[in-house]
Amino acid sequence: ELVDYEAAEEVPSWKNQITVRAVVVSVLLSFLFNVIVCKLNLSTGVIPSLNVAAGLLGFAMVKSWTYLISKFGLLKQPFTRQENTVIQTCVVASSGIAFSSGTASYLLAMSPYTAAQVDAGNNPINVKPLSLGWMIAFLFIMSFVGLFSIAPMRKLMILKYKLTYPSGTATACLINSFHTSRGAKLAKKKVRVLFKTMIGSFIWACFQWFFSAAHGCGFDSFPTFGLPAYRKRFYFDFSGTYTGIGMICPYMVNVSLLIGAIISWGILWPYIESKKGSWFSADLPAGSLHGIQGYRVFLAIAMILGDGLFHLIYVLSTSVTSFIQKSSEKKPLNDGTEREAVADYEEKKRIEFFLKDQIPDSYAIVGYMVSAAISIGLVPVIFEQIKWYHVSTAYAIAPILAFCNAYGCGLTDWSLASNYGKIAILVFSSWVGMDGGGIVAGLVGCGLTMSIVSTASDLMQDFKTGYLTLSSPRSMFLSQVMGTAVGCVFSPVVFWFFHEAYRVGDPEGSFPAPYAAMYRGIGLLGTEGLSSLQSNCVRLAAASFAGAVAIDAASAALRRYETRWGLYRFVPNPTCVAVAFYLGGYFAIDMCVGSLILFVLGKEKAKELGGAAASG
Repeated sequence: ELVDYEAAEEVPSWKNQITVRAVVVSVLLSFLFNVIVCKLNLSTGVIPSLNVAAGLLGFAMVKSWTYLISKFGLLKQPFTRQENTVIQTCVVASSGIAFSSGTASYLLAMSPYTAAQVDAGNNPINVKPLSLGWMIAFLFIMSFVGLFSIAPMRKLMILKYKLTYPSGTATACLINSFHTSRGAKLAKKKVRVLFKTMIGSFIWACFQWFFSAAHGCGFDSFPTFGLPAYRKRFYFDFSGTYTGIGMICPYMVNVSLLIGAIISWGILWPYIESKKGSWFSADLPAGSLHGIQGYRVFLAIAMILGDGLFHLIYVLSTSVTSFIQKSSEKKPLNDGTEREAVADYEEKKRIEFFLKDQIPDSYAIVGYMVSAAISIGLVPVIFEQIKWYHVSTAYAIAPILAFCNAYGCGLTDWSLASNYGKIAILVFSSWVGMDGGGIVAGLVGCGLTMSIVSTASDLMQDFKTGYLTLSSPRSMFLSQVMGTAVGCVFSPVVFWFFHEAYRVGDPEGSFPAPYAAMYRGIGLLGTEGLSSLQSNCVRLAAASFAGAVAIDAASAALRRYETRWGLYRFVPNPTCVAVAFYLGGYFAIDMCVGSLILFVLGKEKAKELGGAAASG
């Protein structure tokens, strides 16, 4: 049952759903989750869903606070599921900015350090030195446009077409379960497990620290499988973080990473290295895109683009088909059974609260026009490589892309924001050209597109969660705005801590930021085309692209036509395979250890406590 509420339960007004304690907890958790997402972005780029951890920690913190002050007779307002939903929405919005802000992808790809790593296109017009000031300003300018672009569509998506939004629905189920007597007991059990594993992870990290000195020393660089395997990046680095991430990610994601590492670092790269002097010059530096690094980067890019293009076409075609069917179908009449009468009552109650505090469409339209106008005026001031008409074009097309992504996300739970962003890089970089700063222009276009599309689907997921928890759309929208604002500050600030303390973007360092080099490589493809690559690299990249499409097609066909064994679950994920092409197998081994822990725990215990243990 999606909503487990009592008929007599009083639903607070939208103003009472956004409480001071909810805001304080939201800000604290937003900072914590920004640190987590930034660290994962800079190290591997693999980020699992953190909704369970956000909901659980939000519930635990406010519940502890209300329990404490109730002992002194100071409790004025009980903790409600609506307040819990506000916290969840704000935290997820903030951590979403940590992803879509591009601090580990398109913004970092502009930096002189990444340009030097990639080698080609390393000239003043195609780089932008990173600065905390312009990064925060840029995020504030562009991050709110997506909220206004999709807000008028909320009734169409949720009430008329009744889109599922699986993540939003699952989050609502989680929050609703916390606020029942049985669910509260389970939540307390999960919190205890979370804090136990967190303390254990902290102690282990301290223990590791005592044995580490310079880079490449300590447990995180231990040659577990011997020195030859270590040189090919096959070792277990004893990372609690990636073991926990492996417990959250599906089994096949972790296995895909390991498969990618074996294919590339175990077979493909050693073979290409043996062709040094034939396939590429032997005198090139290790980081040059005209050498072995070019094969690593562009084969990964080709596989990611193939995977992204397939899913883009697949989700769009599915969305169009579903849209046509839902537009033409007639709603069946209630057959009068008691069960349907109860369901009808619950549905009416949800609709009543969903329509109670409306956000006028005129406000959303004006908000979009004003925020877009500000962005059109100020983005070219920050980036001389992009002109006002480039930004105008992005914002003219963006609402259509936002609708497509939000609708597809409602059907499949796939947000294709990063895929739209990669296409934007190719479009804008080829439009501007290398001499006009096309690489930076393409990366900025990626940011504008990705921000709008990602924020729109996240907001619609939150509206679905609010709909199922009887939360006001107004409180949902305002908490999303608050989370976005907090993320615009925390995301670049947290990134800056890492940037100043470590060599971010170094392929051999702790934070290689794999997507920075890949996104810059896509910009290079947009400005120079395939002529910038070695002929053998082009052929292998084409094979990688075709391989990704073939794998996705096989998975889609099995999902649709083979229903007995569920064989689609055993098909690798091309993007995960591609990430390992660049990084190697060390973190994939950590994540597979996480999967092994879940398997040993057993299905029921893993389902009940696995997420909490991993989050700790």
